[in-house]
Amino acid sequence: MSQPPLPRVGLPGSTSATVTVFASPASWIESDAVAQCRQVAALDGMVHVAAMPDLHPGKGAPIGAAMASTVLYPFLVGSDIGCGIAVFPIRLRRAVPERLAARFPDLDRPLDPERDADDPAWAVVAGDIPAGHLDGLGTVGRGNHFVELARIETVFEPGHASRLGLTAGDLVLVVHSGSRGLGERILRAHTALHGAGPAADPAAYLAMHDDAVRWGSLNRRLLAARVAHALGAEPTEPVVDQCHNLVEVHDGVYLHRKGAAPGDRRDVLVAGTRGTPSYLVAAHAGPEANHSVAHGAGRKMSRADALRRGRAKHTVEELRRTPVGSLVVCGDRQLLFEEAPSAYKRIEQVIADLVAHDLATPVATTVPLVTYKTPDVGSTAQRDRRDDRRGRGRR
Repeated sequence: MSQPPLPRVGLPGSTSATVTVFASPASWIESDAVAQCRQVAALDGMVHVAAMPDLHPGKGAPIGAAMASTVLYPFLVGSDIGCGIAVFPIRLRRAVPERLAARFPDLDRPLDPERDADDPAWAVVAGDIPAGHLDGLGTVGRGNHFVELARIETVFEPGHASRLGLTAGDLVLVVHSGSRGLGERILRAHTALHGAGPAADPAAYLAMHDDAVRWGSLNRRLLAARVAHALGAEPTEPVVDQCHNLVEVHDGVYLHRKGAAPGDRRDVLVAGTRGTPSYLVAAHAGPEANHSVAHGAGRKMSRADALRRGRAKHTVEELRRTPVGSLVVCGDRQLLFEEAPSAYKRIEQVIADLVAHDLATPVATTVPLVTYKTPDVGSTAQRDRRDDRRGRGRR
């Protein structure tokens, strides 16, 4: 995947803050997203905005950007504090997608400490639940969140993959989820008093923020454990777990990441779509990229456009079987269209841009077998949930 280095695209901001877009001319970057980067660059205290090749417009702030400032702005992180992607090895005797898809548990159903006290997934919890937040615990959420059973396909760096305990043909669970309401509660409390302004008490905000980051990581572990047990496997520790919605103090400034993964000598899973590979990369981004890399393919269509175009082009059944032969578990028909592979940019181009700008080195690809979004209506998990509500659930 080596290419000659590409020129970084520098954009002037209205202040001394700089904006750099790490994308090639072949990459499609929306003008609205670039405009949002310029708006962020104009904020008081902003030093540098680094936009990744998966850049796209967000609600008030760009997604796919790392933003360094002497002032802490909670709205630049957004409501899903702690959202990230983790990769868990899993051992199964046979990986038949049709059989395994039917065995995924209902991940819309939260784990309850009393009702589900004997659930073996609790074994991954060590210590207290961060912030004591139980709402949505063990659930995946909506939007672009997912739990995916995938296979390691192409290995570009065998030595690096071996150090992670991975080789071609291995199975992994890829979990993309966040703080399930906790981050939203934190942002709402801030905006009620300060709107899109800076944190009045950065230390207090960071304490709550750090709880949400820890909660998101714990939730990914719980999700992986729930799925592993349902598929007849033992839970494992993640070989990768990187948060891409957070703020941290880095080199004396607040480094806000919104849809951008830490790229300072970290291993990162850059998510493709449910119908394309994802890429495990070794990130080595420097200060010009705000020590960050892309977190995924990045949307190229709004949800409304994806829904309208998808309904004109595809049937529901066509979207349940992807171009790579994997299955999609999703009982929400609207979400099926909104999250269709065609709604996203080409992951191969995103990775090529990271390589060309010397931000990351591909280690391996993962190819989906089963991608879980929400329970299928009429599935075993849904029937179990209805029976449980009626008092006839399995004990």
